[in-house]
Amino acid sequence: MLDVSSLPMAAGMEKPLGRVLTSLGAQLKALRNQRGWTLERLSKLTKLSEPYLSRLEGGTRQPSLAALITLAQVYEIPIRTLLEGDGQTMPPCRVIRSGSTSTRIANGLAYRSVSGGGALTGLQAMEMRIPANRHNDKFYRHEGEEWLYVISGALNLIFENEQHSLQPGDAAHFDARTPHRLAAIGKRDAVVLLVASTPVHSS
Repeated sequence: MLDVSSLPMAAGMEKPLGRVLTSLGAQLKALRNQRGWTLERLSKLTKLSEPYLSRLEGGTRQPSLAALITLAQVYEIPIRTLLEGDGQTMPPCRVIRSGSTSTRIANGLAYRSVSGGGALTGLQAMEMRIPANRHNDKFYRHEGEEWLYVISGALNLIFENEQHSLQPGDAAHFDARTPHRLAAIGKRDAVVLLVASTPVHSS
């Protein structure tokens, strides 16, 4: 859904981008090594190229949101854990307070994780802002399903052969393997709640 845009860093980002990418790269490499996987093996599981995965692990490439979702699915951990390393265990209910998670930028989209960590890995929930001035014609896809709900602004959900205009209060549920992209309508940013399912991959 979501390469690095020219947008300024969103308010609320707690770490410089370089530190975030370095930390993410180190965690991705550690996760792969823990499983004894080669880059070739991980590439087959994720359908992401070996050079791309190598740059992610080296902290020299910012991942797309679709790539983050795919990697979280393959490693069977929440995106929040992947980005922030907040542990593998949690109580039966975890409350994510407003302002408790950092806003990230990927492919011109500002998003923050609003799902928990630990054992609850079946869903990845994100609050996402799609800027009105964002120009990106690339389609994205990943395993699983997506459900999105428009909080404010207006949104075009675009597939290769059709598109749907969504207003505040509208929702959409679709197969995330279908190439898709998001675009705000008009001069106002669109804010959505997006929930992605994370099917289990066998190793």
